Amino acid sequence: MWKIPLFKMYWDEDDVKNVSDVIQSGMNWAAGPQTSLFEKKIAEYTDSSYAIVFNSGTSALHADLLAWGIGKGDEVIVPSFTFIATANAPRFVNAKPVFADIEPDTLGLDPDAILNRITKKTRAIILVHYGGSPCRIREIRKIADDHDLILIEDAAESFGAGIDGKKVGTFGDSAMFSFCQNKIITTGEGGAIVTGSKEHYEKLKLIQSHGRLETTDYFASTAVGDYITLGYNFRMSTLTAALGLSQIGKVDALIAERREKAAYYKEQLRDISQCRFFREPAGYFQVYQLFSLLADRRDDLMKHLERAGIMTKIYFSPVHKTEYYGKVLKYKTHLPVTESISRQIISLPFYPGISRHDMDTVVDEIRTFYG
Repeated sequence: MWKIPLFKMYWDEDDVKNVSDVIQSGMNWAAGPQTSLFEKKIAEYTDSSYAIVFNSGTSALHADLLAWGIGKGDEVIVPSFTFIATANAPRFVNAKPVFADIEPDTLGLDPDAILNRITKKTRAIILVHYGGSPCRIREIRKIADDHDLILIEDAAESFGAGIDGKKVGTFGDSAMFSFCQNKIITTGEGGAIVTGSKEHYEKLKLIQSHGRLETTDYFASTAVGDYITLGYNFRMSTLTAALGLSQIGKVDALIAERREKAAYYKEQLRDISQCRFFREPAGYFQVYQLFSLLADRRDDLMKHLERAGIMTKIYFSPVHKTEYYGKVLKYKTHLPVTESISRQIISLPFYPGISRHDMDTVVDEIRTFYG
């Protein structure tokens, strides 16, 4: 048991009540009205035209590529500095992930690196908004437009982030959000796709639920539904959606607390020269899903903190260096910025409910380590 864990979920009695109400109804645990209401709230909050929820962010990204018609012979440019699902999604549809390097300010894809990876086979770019910070999305949007490429935002970690008042998720042709347990709002597991395209949204609905054309509620109707394409069971349960509804109702308060606690961490750590923070570019609104920094002697620091009962984690190790991509698929990619950042980055314990006492303990241990 960690003395100070990496994260905890924020919950209150509204979360408990919403889920309990669905359980006690004795009906519609799989496809109740809370699901469509949660989708409506996501679309409204992100300023998107359409939103559809899934049982995970990974399922959502898989379905998104299927709906865009990406498949065998296509290449999709992705970062290696990400959770592996970003790179795996093209593999799910028999396309090829092509790794591009990141830039050191936001830790998102470097626009120049993207340009160097575009070929005649390139169909799409999947960018990542790292740790709650928007990447250089406006520059990447222009590249996608200039080369007639589909632009997908992996905004798993950045629900609520934005640039000059425009929310992430609305720059790309579609975007994925994750509601896994350590995210800005959480349903335990879960995800969503937002898009401005009605046609794309309709394709996603088919893929999400067995390729079934939904004209009525399947579980509450005697009608025989028709199946018009190959689909999956990627649905989010009503229990999960009910939790999402109560979570999204307090998202602004949760983000405000994250920003306040991140500012406190920075103030307490600012005189430790061996720790370096990432700047928040002008006009960017960072939601701090993670509190990450670059640290000298990172691995030794992690061991020191572990001995003190403090959990830390590396977000992220390069995907192209994993056994699957490096040895099985034999990727030989060299990404100098990704590899350098990954050797130094450390994510500290961070969540809305973390106390200043625990944050001070983390800082004191870091200070002790560096002498």
